[in-house]
Amino acid sequence: MLFKSVVVAENQRGLLIRDGRLLNVLEPGRYRFWDIAGRMTCELFDVRGQFTSPWADLIEKRHPELADRVLETVRVREGEVAVVKLDGRPSMVVHPGQAVHFWKGLDTVEVTRIDVEANPMLTKAELTAYEKAVMPTRVSGKAIATVSVGASEVGLVFFDGELAETLGPGRYGFWQVGRHVSARTVDTRSVPLEVTAQEILTKDRVSLRVTLTAFVRVRDAAKAVLSVPDYNAHVYKLVQFAVREAVGGRTLDEVLNDREKVDAEIGAHVTRELGDIGVDIAELGIKDVILPGEMRALINKVVEAEKTAQANVIRRREEVAATRSLLNTARLMEDNPTLLRLKELEALERVTEKIGRMDVHTGGDGLNAIVDRLVSLSPRGEAEAR
Repeated sequence: MLFKSVVVAENQRGLLIRDGRLLNVLEPGRYRFWDIAGRMTCELFDVRGQFTSPWADLIEKRHPELADRVLETVRVREGEVAVVKLDGRPSMVVHPGQAVHFWKGLDTVEVTRIDVEANPMLTKAELTAYEKAVMPTRVSGKAIATVSVGASEVGLVFFDGELAETLGPGRYGFWQVGRHVSARTVDTRSVPLEVTAQEILTKDRVSLRVTLTAFVRVRDAAKAVLSVPDYNAHVYKLVQFAVREAVGGRTLDEVLNDREKVDAEIGAHVTRELGDIGVDIAELGIKDVILPGEMRALINKVVEAEKTAQANVIRRREEVAATRSLLNTARLMEDNPTLLRLKELEALERVTEKIGRMDVHTGGDGLNAIVDRLVSLSPRGEAEAR
């Protein structure tokens, strides 16, 4: 009981402590100490990774010679970060005001210091190497903020709410140290904006619902985001006001019969009120005009009556044309016996097409006599069949 035995493994270091005071740091091996009154203790620590014990700061401050021999300490000033590499692999990012400690001997510790005020954005190589590095123990948050921008998008990066960078397509990283980094992506393609149906009273007091489609394209992403809280909602409201003004000042017939003019008026109103906020209206038009059930029935009756009247006019016109054609034909046959004879033969041909069988009995006359018996022409020019 007079001796205390301690074994320090190859991946460990031991702190030899007596009455709460550090005596020495033990390297790997087997040790025996006199400890008559039980005042000696030995705390073992794994040398891999960060040395997080409260003894770390105490060794650095109270035993500087011992600290230089066994510890690698990393302290970071304001405005910079330190990337700690263990055996060449980035393993930790240390923030300003932080201090981390590593044991010497097993891992090779390298420190890269970066001025984040002068270089807030990481290169692609740095982003790939550093983004998986962890933060020191007891430090929350992420040191690197990543931003991904699509092929047809523009990325806006804000430092503490202030616009700092405008980015094209790609993936980017920013040091989120001493600042809050936020980002917003904006699609620069023409995007359809559906303006849902709304009740509108026309000039002739007909209630109808109008649905529109507007194609919105962002020309300047920074202006579009900074000018209004939501540029899509802003355009939506302007289109609603423009529709009410254009439709409310027209009768139902004017709305239905002059859609192109109504679309042009709505588009001009929206463009004028929109101003220069970095957003263009590529195209705008009325998609649907929805009427109440009773009004649809009345309009259907009106359309049916109009179409019936048009059909009657066409029918009368065709009858007049047919009568005029018959009159002209009669005049030609009156002046031309040969034409009259041809018409007789055509009539005979049509009659014979409908007859399955015909027996002709003659008293010896020829074909002309047979035809004369079948068809004769009255003095008034009317064909009679016997």
